[in-house]
Amino acid sequence: MEDIIIRATAANAQIRAFAATTKQLVESARISHNTCPTVTAALGRLLTAGCMMGSMMKGEKDLLTLQISCDGPVKGLTVTADSKGNVKGYAIVPQVNLPANEKGKLDVGGAVGKGILSVIRDLGMKEPYAGQTEIQTGEIAEDLAYYYACSEQVPSSVSLGVLMSLDNTVREAGGFIIQVMPFAEEEVISHLEENLKKIKPITTYLAEGLSPEQILMTVLDGLDAEITDKMDTAFVCSCSREKVERTLISLGKQEMESMIEDGKEITVDCQFCRKKYIFTIEELKELLQNA
Repeated sequence: MEDIIIRATAANAQIRAFAATTKQLVESARISHNTCPTVTAALGRLLTAGCMMGSMMKGEKDLLTLQISCDGPVKGLTVTADSKGNVKGYAIVPQVNLPANEKGKLDVGGAVGKGILSVIRDLGMKEPYAGQTEIQTGEIAEDLAYYYACSEQVPSSVSLGVLMSLDNTVREAGGFIIQVMPFAEEEVISHLEENLKKIKPITTYLAEGLSPEQILMTVLDGLDAEITDKMDTAFVCSCSREKVERTLISLGKQEMESMIEDGKEITVDCQFCRKKYIFTIEELKELLQNA
């Protein structure tokens, strides 16, 4: 199944909803960062949320950053997404060995532990909008629902899942976000709540082969749901040699001269995709001269 994001409304726009399938992009992240299954699940959930939340923005240059700073063994997760379905991210510690949780599932909550969830939106204004909430469970979906309720006062249901294969590759990944608008009627809210009580885990729907449209129609059953948009989503890093060169130049003349005096080529790794950029002494000298 292709990686896509679906947008829908229901009950005369009293509800807005998003669903995504993200198997390929989560697998791309796993390969790039060599993550263990537990960290793949944690990062995959945050990447899935990021691509959907990024698609909620309207400006072509708008950027969303989801950042988890935590005391669990993964130490932290960062995801950045734009409004076009492009998303990237990394875990500070890609290999975390934990036993399964009490449900026999990957212990994402144990890997994350306690800490802070930050949501930062750069909408091209003077200052980016930033909100923070304490991590509640470390399972990420519940933490994002808590963030929406507390920081943005938007009642939301968030479901995120990553299903791993026996060879530790990504078998399925995806999720949904359902949000109730301030003007929603009590009858509509009650109907939605009853639907949410009946739904299966998101990984079950993904394993059964349900598309994002079918998942949303299941969650929004009886609420006159209408699909309004569809876009591709992918793990895409915007790093480039030119950007790394600008970063090196920004370090200043003294720092660059020090690197040149060391007499060794330098390697710069991109945190988001692990691509390596190598600069020889001659290239560093040329950069310094052109700067």
